[in-house]
Amino acid sequence: MRWLRHLFAPSAHSVFPEASLERIAHAIADGERTHGGQVMFAVESDLALSSLWKGVTPRQRAGHAFALLRTWDTEANNGVLVYLLLADHAIEIVADRGLHGRVEAEQWQRICTHLRTKLGEGEYEAAVLVAIAGVSQLLARHFPADPERPRGNELPDRPQLIDGAGG
Repeated sequence: MRWLRHLFAPSAHSVFPEASLERIAHAIADGERTHGGQVMFAVESDLALSSLWKGVTPRQRAGHAFALLRTWDTEANNGVLVYLLLADHAIEIVADRGLHGRVEAEQWQRICTHLRTKLGEGEYEAAVLVAIAGVSQLLARHFPADPERPRGNELPDRPQLIDGAGG
């Protein structure tokens, strides 16, 4: 049945229209002013049939997206990817190695649980905005902004719409 969900998944553009993408990008930028980390949001409508045939899990795909989008490529190794796979109703947070040992899995899971609840209510944009705020709060706790050493934006703030057809 999974392949049917992927075949008939809503498009990321229909769930997140342009105005919504802009508001999410602003939320990411605003959050990054409070910490020294980098946050990315990526949404994928569905996976390629070849990926489904291979049994690729949402977690595996999120890890691939983390690498594909170069979320790992930050000076302090503190990039965080919030990944949403619409067809599977899957939410994954992938954090770079600079956050390991600092943020507990339960803290990431709380953000995912709240995001899943809001998504289930059809509040896609609001759900993502709350998740971005939660990730930013965790990053601010462990990587507070340093006004003495402002850092450039290492990753794009604009949400990334991934085309799953590429596998």
